[in-house]
Amino acid sequence: MSLQPAEEKTVKPRRRHAKVSLFAQGEPMIWLTGGGLAVALCMITGLLLLIFYNGIATLWPVPVPQIQTVSNQVYMGEITRDESFRSNEEPVRVLHRKLVRTGNYEISGEHFTWVNRHEIKSETLPEWALVVERTAWGRFYGFPEGFTLGGEAVASTPEAAWKAFNRYHGEVSDRRAKIRALETRDVGRVNRQLEKARLDLRTVELRDGLSSPAWQAEHAKFLETEKSVTTEFKKLQDEIGLLRTENSRYVLNLKTAQGKAVAMPLETIVRAYPANQLTLAGKTGIYFSRWHEFLCDEPREANSEGGVFPAIFGTVIMTLLMSLAVVPFGVMAALYLREYAKPGLIVSAVRISINNLAGVPSIVFGVFGLGFFCYLIGASIDELFFASSLPNPTFGKGGILWASLTLALLTLPVVIVATEEALAAVPNSMREGSYACGGSKWQTIKRIVLPRALPGIMTGMILAMARGAGEVAPLMLVGAVKLAPELPVDGVAPFVHAERSFMHLGFHIYDLGFQSQNSEAAKPMVFTTTLLLIVLIFLLNLLAVRLRTRLRRKFVSASF
Repeated sequence: MSLQPAEEKTVKPRRRHAKVSLFAQGEPMIWLTGGGLAVALCMITGLLLLIFYNGIATLWPVPVPQIQTVSNQVYMGEITRDESFRSNEEPVRVLHRKLVRTGNYEISGEHFTWVNRHEIKSETLPEWALVVERTAWGRFYGFPEGFTLGGEAVASTPEAAWKAFNRYHGEVSDRRAKIRALETRDVGRVNRQLEKARLDLRTVELRDGLSSPAWQAEHAKFLETEKSVTTEFKKLQDEIGLLRTENSRYVLNLKTAQGKAVAMPLETIVRAYPANQLTLAGKTGIYFSRWHEFLCDEPREANSEGGVFPAIFGTVIMTLLMSLAVVPFGVMAALYLREYAKPGLIVSAVRISINNLAGVPSIVFGVFGLGFFCYLIGASIDELFFASSLPNPTFGKGGILWASLTLALLTLPVVIVATEEALAAVPNSMREGSYACGGSKWQTIKRIVLPRALPGIMTGMILAMARGAGEVAPLMLVGAVKLAPELPVDGVAPFVHAERSFMHLGFHIYDLGFQSQNSEAAKPMVFTTTLLLIVLIFLLNLLAVRLRTRLRRKFVSASF
């Protein structure tokens, strides 16, 4: 019997798994991109929460403690900050201190005082600690001692003085508002009449000369106007004087924490309240009263107190004017580049220039606007139409019109690029179908291309509005000012005053943060004004987004 050799087992070599690059797999990139998005969202959310919290809490009334130090110094005011610091003495210790808003600037010469915690002997909440917000000199902290009416005392206790204040302060505030209206509206109207008569006389003088009969007639008319204006001005001054005299009769007598007596006329008091007696309802009432003042009144105390209504109005009007200027020119430029211009070297150079223009610093546009619009165009307009006002410029200086056009140039690349992308997104089959039906080039653009590109055009306008509304550097050169109570749009003919300077929320924030004489008092208002600017831009963008959504629903892009 032959033996068969046993079958040899075949041993297959173990395969080594090929190394796969980490970047060749999808999961790590998902985590990486998702993590980047999460970090970005956290940063944006944190910034918005910081602005929202500080902006909302700024106007909330807080208690007013009275602090006595071991050296028998007495301070009373609102605690605005509590922080730690390292001492310079050996051994080095971590100490704590409080920043107290003591106010009473005309007495102490300072608005805030640092108080070290280890130097505090006692800290109490006096029942009748009064916070007084004034038209000038900032806040006052003291105790009500009495009330005088026409030089006669009508109250001699804190309770009676507070009741008298609440009784008379409303009518005194009404008279103060009437005085303000007379000074701004009526006196301003009288001054405008006299100025118009003077300019008319100057116009005739430049045209016909001093010895002409026309000048003699105009001069007689000017003298008659001057006489009537002087009479009316005297009546207004007498009425204002009577109101001021009546208001001066009401005086609230106060005493500071250091014992100094102060007689404060009610006319100078905007708001007062016993901070340590307020209930939740009382604090809420003061909070909303401050918000109403902030949104509807003019600023005071170097913009650190009062309201920002002129800045809100100026920001909205400037943004709308900028949008009206930039969108037509941007759309027309994009239409020509996309629909009419033949591809070539010149068109490529124009597109590259537009893209580079988007990266030019905004202050460069401000310098251009100042030189071109104000000094060239504006000066030429003054020489042609306002020669009688020279050497005082009318359009040859910064104004809301020049500011709007400057920001229109700044945001023009954004609109052009967005419009070109929207036009390119319209399918060519729609154009070809229009041509096949006998439509011309312009008919195709007007009836087919533009309606379907409108949502993208609106996107460009939204981006332009968001950027233009927040710009500050160009506005500092072409029209934005620290204080401009006269609005660019009012009830005085010609109703729209494009030559006037204006206030802007962005410039207001810069002025509060870097130009205020009382930086600590202005710091909380920076957050509040920033919150208001963000909300305002959000509302403007929301209106544009709603319009874009309606257009998108109406014109749904579809290919044949």
